[in-house]
This record gives sequence, structure tokens and C-alpha cells, in this order.
Amino acid sequence: MRAVIQRVSEASVVVDGETVGALDLTDGRHGLVALVGVTHDDTAEQAAKLADKMWRLRILGDGAGGKELSAADLDAPILVISQFTLYANTAKGRRPSWNGAAPGAVAEPLVDAVVAALRESGATVATGRFGAHMQVRLVNDGPVTLLLEA
Repeated sequence: MRAVIQRVSEASVVVDGETVGALDLTDGRHGLVALVGVTHDDTAEQAAKLADKMWRLRILGDGAGGKELSAADLDAPILVISQFTLYANTAKGRRPSWNGAAPGAVAEPLVDAVVAALRESGATVATGRFGAHMQVRLVNDGPVTLLLEA
């Protein structure tokens, strides 16, 4: 599994003109956007590991310019969006191959497992809609963008 994690000051996801997920950051705190990709041999154990890593990764500030804290430390919300394109192969030619991405029947339950593991840890989680054409809106603060693999 792969995830691109971004520290954000605002974020939402829209499907067919409807906001289906958004982070409430009106109090000035940061949140995270996690674009999650699944490949063929990923497991529920990897989903749990990935969720724990993003929940505890110290990439959010304490607001006073001091030490870095995690989403767990600050109860920061996370917007999780499925992203099969994280497994694009661009090694040959100009057209990406999507063969590395797991099919929906494999990927959707594992993205759901990431969400469930985050919620079990105490996270407030918003989501996109699996398989839908989504418009993701965010303000990347920093910018901070990391690639995680489990």
C-alpha cells in the first residue's frame, strides 16, 4: 500500500457537485489529506500499519513554532481518498500503465480498512467516494507532502 500524505489548512472532496467529505479546520488547526493506493498483494495488516503510521507521524506543528506533533497528539482530522494512480507505471512510453493497481474488488475493502483503523485509533475521518470522479480541493500548508509505504 502507498499513501501520499499532505498537511493541510483546508480540504474537501466533491463528487457530482456534492461535497462528500471535508475537514473542519475552522479553529485554525491543521489536518491531513491521505491519498491511498492499493496493489494486488496488499493485506489488511498493511492497511492497519499504514493507518497507524499516518495517525502517529509527527508532521503537524504545535502552533507555537515548537516541536512537531502528530495527528494523534492534536486530534487532527484526516481526509482519506482512494487513489489508484499511485501505482501507475510510467517507465515506457507516454501512456501510464495501471496494471500495478489492484482492482476495485480488492482495493475498496483495503481503503475501508485504513479508514476503520484510523477511526478505531480515535481519528476523525472524512472520505471521498471510491471509484467516483472526484475533485479534491486542498491548501497544502508548508508545503508538507510525504510518501508512505506499508
